Order: sequence, then structure tokens, then C-alpha cells
Amino acid sequence: MRLPLTSIVMIVSLCGCAPAPAPAPVHASEANAAPAVPTPDTPFAYAETDIVDLQAQMTAGALDSVTLTRAYLERIARIDRAGPRLNAVIELNPDALKDAAALDAERRHGQLRGPLHGIPVLLKDNIGARPMSNSAGSLALAKFRPDDAFLVTRLRAAGAVVLGKTNLSEWANFRSSQSISGWSARGGQTRNPYRLSHSPCGSSSGSAVAVSANLAAAAVGTETDGSIVCPAAINGVVGLKPTVGLISREGIIPISFSQDTAGPMTRSVADAAALLTAMAGRDDADPATATMPGRAVYDYTARLNADSLRGARIGVLQGPLDDLPGIAPALQHAIGVLREAGAVVVPVQLPTQGQWQDAERIVLLHEFKAGLQRYLTRYNAPVRSLDQVIAWNREHADKELLPFGQDLMDEAAAVGGLGDATYIAARSQARRLAGPEGIDAALRAQQLDALIAPTTGVAWPIRAGAGDDFPGESYSAAAVAGYPSLSVPMAHVDGLPLGLLFMGTAWSEPRLIELAYAYEQRTRARRPPRFQTNSLLPHISPP
Repeated sequence: MRLPLTSIVMIVSLCGCAPAPAPAPVHASEANAAPAVPTPDTPFAYAETDIVDLQAQMTAGALDSVTLTRAYLERIARIDRAGPRLNAVIELNPDALKDAAALDAERRHGQLRGPLHGIPVLLKDNIGARPMSNSAGSLALAKFRPDDAFLVTRLRAAGAVVLGKTNLSEWANFRSSQSISGWSARGGQTRNPYRLSHSPCGSSSGSAVAVSANLAAAAVGTETDGSIVCPAAINGVVGLKPTVGLISREGIIPISFSQDTAGPMTRSVADAAALLTAMAGRDDADPATATMPGRAVYDYTARLNADSLRGARIGVLQGPLDDLPGIAPALQHAIGVLREAGAVVVPVQLPTQGQWQDAERIVLLHEFKAGLQRYLTRYNAPVRSLDQVIAWNREHADKELLPFGQDLMDEAAAVGGLGDATYIAARSQARRLAGPEGIDAALRAQQLDALIAPTTGVAWPIRAGAGDDFPGESYSAAAVAGYPSLSVPMAHVDGLPLGLLFMGTAWSEPRLIELAYAYEQRTRARRPPRFQTNSLLPHISPP
């Protein structure tokens, strides 16, 4: 999760190249062979290629899943493990090539599972996926290998190849108020691909960096408060945080059942819509999914209409981020794009801005303690409670606690249960202030389709031992309310990406996808990273 740094303690918070030659059939034994490591200047044939184009190449016989999976594995070896050493991927799936070969065999027999058939996808390392560990970046869970999470079952059923797991801020940034985004004891420090010395934000750091650096076709992140949309914005990709209950959380290491959700992280809105379509659905093991209105299965790609901004009414939230260098002109350019596309854009403010923060803190501390114990016990983890995790960390302090401590865990361990009146009141208050009296009130006052704002500022330098120099955010209201938010690339400031956040009421993903897609098609603001060092560019780049 990623929460704002405020007066309260920070709760941490070139399109596709020409098609490759038609590959020879690959047997399962050959598919499991380790990929050769290319030289650093080897071009990548599938850079910036979206899922539709990859499927078109497969349909034409110019590509198969084994070839594509091997290409991503080779790029991970060259870019993530060597070269810039992004540290985005924490573990590879040893069965990835075998799984790809099986999907290729299905394709040859005319059996297609859908738009994700044969597409390699990475998962954040708090989402269970056999045969890999599910560790939340902690060495205490380094050998913990639970079965597939519900969303992974759905992805596999849709034909996705699980390529591996991505690094994250350890325990999804819920260990210390001084945690460093993108660092975990198991995975080390994930690095921003635009400037290697700068933060990738978190906690879905590895998922965002991997997608931005073209290490996979797409990735899945999780969010409690900003952990999808913040790293998406800072790493120049699309991040979609759905309504709580649209995607099952079963099999995901939790922080808060009130706010947790998984979501797609991709290089385009279209790819995010495809991934969301595959993951969304009801699950008896997660009661939140029972609140999903209408059909449990919905094709979000049907909402990809480039003319969707015409006639839309959009409110632009005003806040302190507007005063940061480069943000005001980038936001004004974005507003101009929206108006030129036919949208009405009006200034708005949330009537309850920030009033939910103290209540949210109480909710997260209580739900983390209870939810973690439920998860660890249910899946027979080597540690079975928050107290045991804290004790394990102290026993292995030389590896776990060297860069920062575990004060948030200590604080959570000291709170009472979910029956506490303080917790019950805080949960109701937080959601009411952020949702009905916050986002919904702003939308209703001027009959708006959505709200927009800069997602956050640009990436900050990583300083070991100093925590995050976080610039602020616009996403907390949607996170606390359990409402959807969608960040898309907006501009670059001194070579670092900025994101534009679209927010709406509960279950408004179809409308947000329409609006964000239409904006994306007019701006094409994403630029692939160049893995720069610490040098600063002396100008603000236009979108």
C-alpha cells in the first residue's frame, strides 16, 4: 500500500517491431531449457507491443507463446538481472515455458481460451501462484508455496502464462513508517527504469517497473492505498485500481479487507481492460465479490471508444500537487486535450478532503492484524500470526531490519480485535467521508462522470535509511472509499513520468476505461524508459 505523507505518521503507503519468423514446434522438454542470455545491445522484437497485436501475430502463425515467453525470459536476464539491474522480478516460474508449450498445443488444435491465450503475465509477490513462493518480500515466507489465488486461477483459465513474481515494498509497505518503496529483504531494491537512482514508488514496484521496461506483456499489482496507481504513474504505465469486490482477494497476503484489491498494470488502457476482464468475477471465498452488480463476467474491452470524451463532464480536483514543478503545465495541457475532445472540464474540490485519514489508520492497523493471522493460518504458513512475524524479524534483524524497522507492525500488534467499538466507528467514518460525502458528493454537485487530478509527483531519489521523500497524492479518497481509480501517462518532467488519475464512484470502471482510453489515444504520452543515471535534464518535456 502507499499512503500520503501528512501530519499523521506515514503508513506506507516504438510500437511493436516486425513479426518474428514463424517458430518451429517446441516440445515440453525443450521448452523447459534455460534461455540464452543475449548481449546488452540485442534489440527486443516485442518492445511496446500490446496484447491485441501479440494475438494477431499468433493467429497469423508468425509467433507462438513459447517464443514470446522465452523472449521475455531473455530480456529479464539481460535487463533485470544484468545490465541496469532493475530488480523488478523476484522469482521466475520454472514451468513458464512448459505452460506456454501446452497453450501452443491447444492453439494448434483450434482451442483458444480468449484474448490472453499464450500471453506472459507477471504477478506481485503477495499473490499465490504455484509452484512459486508467496512471500510479500519477507524472508520469513521465502519458502512458503501456497496454491493459486482465485485471480490466478482465472488468469490461467483465460490462457495467460504466469511468467513469474515481482518484487514489492516488503509486506506491501506495512512494516515501518520509514520503509523504502520497492525494497524487500528477499528481493532487494527495485529501481526506477527512467532514472535508476530514483524511487519506483510502491508497493507494486516490481509490477510497474517490469511492464514499463517490457519484461512482460502485463502484470498484476495490489493496492490498499496507492500501491497500484502510484508506481504506475511514476514508472510511466497504466494502473487500474478496481472497486473493492470486483476482483477476489482470496489467496493474496492482506492488509485490509475494506480497501485491498488486485488490479492490472499495463502499457495501455486496452491491455488493462483485457486483464481486468479475465480477473473479475464472484468468489464464494471473498464476500466482497457478492456485492458486484449485474453479471459477474463483463468484457471491459467493449468500452474502448476513442470518442468517449465527447459530451463527458469531468471535474478537475484542485490540490497542493498543482504547485510542484512541472505539474501545473502538464495538467493544463491534459485539460486542453479533454476539452478539445468534447469534454466539459470544471474545477472541483472534495468537501471532506483528508478528513478520513485518522479513521483509515485505525482501520488498517486492526484489519492488518486480523487479516494476516487468518491468511497465515488458513494457508499453513511457517509463521502463523503478526506476533510471530515480528519475532522472526527480530531474530533475523541483520537481514530483515537493517534498512528500517517494524514500528507499524508493532503498533498493529498492540490493537484489539475487530469487535472494538473504536474500529467499528472508524471503518464507517472513513468510508463515508471518502465515498458518499467525498467523491460522490463532488460528482453529484456538478453532475460529473469522473474526477481527474495528477496521480502524484515525479519520482524522488532513493536514500537508504531516510524513508520516502513522498510528494503527495490524489488517490487516497478512492482507495478509502473502495472506489475505482485509473492512472494513465500524462507527461514527463525532467525525464520522469507523471500520471493523470481518473476516479469515479463504485463500479464505474466501464466509464473510467472509456474516458482514459479516449484521453490516451489523443496524447500517446507514454515513452519507454532509457535507464538513465542520476543526471537531471534541464527542461520540462511536453506530453
